[in-house]
Parts: sequence; structure tokens; C-alpha cells
Amino acid sequence: MIKAAAVFSSNMVLQRNKNVAVWGESDEPGRVSASVNGVTASADVINGSWRLTLPPMPAGGPYVLALSLDGREFARFENVMIGEVWLCGGQSNMELELQNAGGGKEELAALTPDMPIRFYYTNKVASVEEAVEAEKNTGWNVCGPESSKAWSAVGYFFAKKLSGELGVTVGLIGCNWGGTSATNWIDEEHIRGNDELRSYMDEYDSVTAGKTPEQQKKEYDDYKEYEKNWNEKASVYYKTQPAISWEELQKILGPNNWPGPKNDYNPFSPSKMYHSMLMRVCPYTLAGFLYYQGESDDHKPRTYYTLFTTLIRLWRERWEDDRLPFLMVQLPAFKFPNDPDYKHWCLIREAQMRAFETVRNTGIAVILDCGEFGNLHPLDKKTVGERLSLQAEKLVYGLDCDAFGPLYDSYRICSDKLIVSLKHSEGAYFKDGKATGFELAGADKRFQPARAELRGSELFLQADGVAEPVYARYAWGNFPEFSLIGKNNIPLAPFRTSMNDED
Repeated sequence: MIKAAAVFSSNMVLQRNKNVAVWGESDEPGRVSASVNGVTASADVINGSWRLTLPPMPAGGPYVLALSLDGREFARFENVMIGEVWLCGGQSNMELELQNAGGGKEELAALTPDMPIRFYYTNKVASVEEAVEAEKNTGWNVCGPESSKAWSAVGYFFAKKLSGELGVTVGLIGCNWGGTSATNWIDEEHIRGNDELRSYMDEYDSVTAGKTPEQQKKEYDDYKEYEKNWNEKASVYYKTQPAISWEELQKILGPNNWPGPKNDYNPFSPSKMYHSMLMRVCPYTLAGFLYYQGESDDHKPRTYYTLFTTLIRLWRERWEDDRLPFLMVQLPAFKFPNDPDYKHWCLIREAQMRAFETVRNTGIAVILDCGEFGNLHPLDKKTVGERLSLQAEKLVYGLDCDAFGPLYDSYRICSDKLIVSLKHSEGAYFKDGKATGFELAGADKRFQPARAELRGSELFLQADGVAEPVYARYAWGNFPEFSLIGKNNIPLAPFRTSMNDED
């Protein structure tokens, strides 16, 4: 038996202008060769696996990629394009399907195979063994009204804009799963080895301590049966009472225990998806990563910067390129109607902005305005994808475009005013002519609503009752007021002038 990794199939996109990794397995010794677009590369089978490197090639296609062992062809992949390849990582808002997104049905109706976008969906499985079985029926897809329904809407709109700007085919590798923590996508060593992150594994260890594999399997199987029955009953209520709240539903049906007990059989346990999904497509040669996640880590927002930057470093390490571009989505405005404002999503947004500011070759799509009150999965994914594309165009491809809305830069204090300096603020304006969302506090850290006046690249802030301002913040909440908009319609990103402004 000899085969290439499942991520290699007909209709795939290979990354242009980079060395291209091709790999697989073989129970036969010998030398594997790959030929495409007039170039060939070879490597020996070593300990049951092989990996070769094709030289950089310009964009083009369609081509045929042929693989052989000692001159005997064992795989032939048709309709191969060379273009730009991006991996779409994260949780449900990256996973949200094109058919369910705003404008998605109209997009699907117009799609043909000639649209220069291809998609590979990494199987959502709990173990490597399940992945091997599921990969028997996987492969790259071309665009179409049916074939593109389940594609990441964010990824699709990103690729649509980017392919139009660059004039090349864009390939997307969907590697995401709703409800996941960043810890699902990081290996155990990096979690246990970090003092800030170790609690994630400590919690896992505490609930699995003393339980045999058989006990863990029964525990998870019992949960799956409970979940199935719960969801079936819930669907009946949603049909007759579509506006029923989550809290009311649980009062009627009992608690929803998703995602179930953390154990070796639950894919939502730490590191599971790192092994069963991410490593199944690594090290497929990429232009970079797109990442939309953070909602499921809001219970530990103060560790998210460490968690997130650990993920970035690890993914780059596994792809053997510490400069590989990483473009992130900053969380939008969101709050459930019955929840207080816990002010934890603003901490996640701050951690994401810190990562952008401190980790090289990163980009950030600010989408505060794309949130929906009460809806964890806002439907405007077109704006999100296009703002990610702007980041790629500016930071990765060097195009002349307005990729950023206003961003906080620095501040100074002048008497009873706190003056904030902004970047990318040319042409910015207050929506509806009203400055809202700004707050000031003195040394007592008691924040008051602030008036704001924009003069060029500076914001002059004043607040009644704050004669000597020390701290300022903007859009500081889960579903905050915001008002300053860049000339490209991207809002001012949330900020605070000090991380020590809390009581």
C-alpha cells in the first residue's frame, strides 16, 4: 500500500512561488516521485512514510500531479491549480456555512466550477483513527450551488475578493469546529508546559483521574445519547416557539450538557483536534492562516493572550515557517439579552489586538460593527471575509489599499483633557454625528461617559466629574456603544489606555 496524504486530491490548489511539500505513507520501500507542470521531485520511503519537495512554481493550471514509486504510477490528480492557499481555523463563526450566511443563497445560485476558489474540508473527528477512516471519502471541491453549501462563509468571501484582486485561484482548507477553545488546537506539551495555561490540563486531569478507558467511553456514550434526545425535544419547541430562550428551554428539558464530559473520547478535550484534524493537513504548503475564535475562551479572558500567541507560534513551528502570515478576526459586539455585561469579550478583543501588535506577520480584521445582539453567530460574513482579504492584500501581497480603520496609538494628559493619538484616522467620522462609547476615569478608576472631539489624528476627551483624567477606554463591553468610523467604514477598534484601570 502506498498513498499520498488525503489532502492531496484532484481539484486541489498548490501554493505558488514556494517550495511545495508532498507527503504520504508506503509499506513498500523505494523512491517516490512527483511530477507537475513540467517539474519533478523525488524522495525515498523511510520508516513507512515519504515526503518530497517540489520547487516553487508560478500561478497557473489546470495541471496533472502524478505520483509514482520506482517509476510505477500510483496516484494521478487532475484539474490541479497553482495559486494561493489559506487555512481557515477557529470555531463556529469560521465554520458558519455559506448556505446559512447573509447573502449566501444568492452567492450559491451564481456559482460555477469556473469560479477560481477551491475548498478542502478537514474531517471533524475525535481521533486519528477516525480521521483515517473518514479521509477515504474526502477531497478538494470546486465551486457550485451544491458543492459549496457547507464551505466557510468567511473563507469564501475572503477568497472571492482576494482571487479577484490577485487574478489567481485561491484554495481554502477548512480546519475548524464550533465551540472549540484554542486549547483544542494546541498540543498537550505546550499547555502543560506553560504556567498560565496549565489549568486547562489540570481541570482535564481532575475529571478523568481514576477512570478507566471503558468508564470514559461509557460516560461519553451516555452523554451522546442524552444530547441526541435533548436536541430532538428542543427541535419540537423551536418549531412551535421559535423565540423561546435558551434558559427557558433548559428549565423545561433539563440542562444541556454540551460539549459533554472531558475525557479521551470527547473531541472537545484539550489537544484532541490538534491531533485529529490540524496535523492531518500539516505541513500542506500555505500562504498563511485565517483564524476566527475566542468566544469559547471567554471564561478565562486574562490568559487568552498567552493562549493565542502560543497557538500562533506552535502552528508556525509545525509548518516550519516562523514568518507564516497569521490573520485574525477580532471578536464583534455580542451579548445575550438576559446576561449582564461581564466585560470579558472586551478582554478577548484586547488580547487579540495585543497579539497583532506584538507578533510579527500578523493581521487583524476589526469587525465590532458586525455583531448582532443576542446572536452568537452574526450572519454578515461577507464584511468579515472582505476585511480579512484587505489585511492579506496589504500585509502579505503589498497592495495599495486601506486595510485598517482607526487604531489606538498613544495618549497624553493636558489639564482636564485626555488626548488620544490615533493611527489610520484620516477621513474618520462619528456615525450619526454623535461621539459615544468613550469613558474617562481619574485615579479612583470610576469611569464616566466622556465627550469626544476629533481633531485630525487626535481625540480630545473630557468628562464631567473627572477633573484629572488618568484612564480612558472606548467600546469597553461585550456589546458596547461605538461611534468612530474610518473612511473605509471600518470602526475604531476598542481600546483602553492602561491594563491597570480596574478596581
